[in-house]
Amino acid sequence: MVRKTSGLVLAGLLVLAAVGVLAQQNQEIPDAPSATRPVPPPEPASPRPTPDTGNDPSLKFPEPNNPTTNQPPRSAPDEADQKTPPPPMPEIKTIPEGSLPPDTGNAPDDLYKIGVNVNYVIVPVMVKDNDGRLVNGLLPKDFTVLEGGQKQVLKFFTSDPFPLSAAVIFDLGMPDVGVKKVQETLPALQGAFSQFDEVAIYTYSSTVSRVTDFGKVGQKLTAVLNQIKTYSGANNGPAVTGGPLGPQGPIINGRPIDQPVQPVITPPKEARVTNDAILMAARDLSKQDRTRRKIIFVISDGRERGSTASYADTLKVLLTQNIIVYAVGVESAAIPGYGTLQKVHLPKLGVGYGNILPKYVSATGGGTVYSELARAGIESAYARAIGDARNQYTLGYAPKQGIGGYRQIEVRVRRPDVKVYAKDGYYPLPTKK
Repeated sequence: MVRKTSGLVLAGLLVLAAVGVLAQQNQEIPDAPSATRPVPPPEPASPRPTPDTGNDPSLKFPEPNNPTTNQPPRSAPDEADQKTPPPPMPEIKTIPEGSLPPDTGNAPDDLYKIGVNVNYVIVPVMVKDNDGRLVNGLLPKDFTVLEGGQKQVLKFFTSDPFPLSAAVIFDLGMPDVGVKKVQETLPALQGAFSQFDEVAIYTYSSTVSRVTDFGKVGQKLTAVLNQIKTYSGANNGPAVTGGPLGPQGPIINGRPIDQPVQPVITPPKEARVTNDAILMAARDLSKQDRTRRKIIFVISDGRERGSTASYADTLKVLLTQNIIVYAVGVESAAIPGYGTLQKVHLPKLGVGYGNILPKYVSATGGGTVYSELARAGIESAYARAIGDARNQYTLGYAPKQGIGGYRQIEVRVRRPDVKVYAKDGYYPLPTKK
């Protein structure tokens, strides 16, 4: 009876132990997913207590099917590994900009560096026969360019015509008769340009005026030329210094009433700022597109006096910017046999130049001054001058680098009985560093 009772007690203890274990397992089972509450992340597994079942193998309970606990145990990291610090970052060294040695290769900036020769010299050349007609059909081998006596290698050659950027300068300091004659020829001047050209208009006497900036040939140019037709020139004839129409006061019996002594009246010295006009046009042309041929077209008798700019300074700008001067000489500049006296310059006496146009035309390679007295001759000179400017041979070469300053050049053509018109030299532009 006692054994039976002890067996029942032992069975009851086992049942209670089993119920306790199952209750503990049920507490670790997560709740079902909720539609309104997200599933929290799993917490790290903690060591599960093992019930003390003694030495009875039948009382061993299997571990629950938990993928976290079923993985093979990891070996604990060594204490040496835990104390080893991570490798240090490599040291970054910087250098000041521009201090990189020149022999260092593979620099990213080297991919975008392009070598440019900023002193590339362009030489327009006009070749005419003894009758004054343009010579066509020449080849690069027919030309020789010398700079300082040294032969240059041609890098560029073309005989194609160029569109023009033309600055037209009218001299309003001439006698009014000459100004009126020029005004009658203005329609022919406009007809000498093409639709691809651009023209600016200037006038001058004692001062210079820019009538219109560069623009295409069209209605705007026609309106400007019509406006110039209303301008007047200087007094026709010498200045009046005596007589009934003179500037002195009333005279009785040859003696002035207000003054006991007859005053000596000299004519005023009128300025003709040809240099200033050409310089203003040259500065404006320097801003125009380099793909165009740049010319200054002067219609004047060529007199120069009282300019702020000198001939030498103005010529330097022309040769630096590769600008050619063409001119139509009218009035006194067109008188036959007057050419020798026109070049006389007496600066100490304040006389100035009788005609400065041939100096500009010859130095820049424009050929000769087209001197005309009659209206028909002036109109014909427009077409010839603009045609010469457009149809020229264009040579190009790369000069040797060196100190700046005037460099003299000479162009030769292997053809007999021809005249070659080109600029005498140039001023190199400063080299960019």
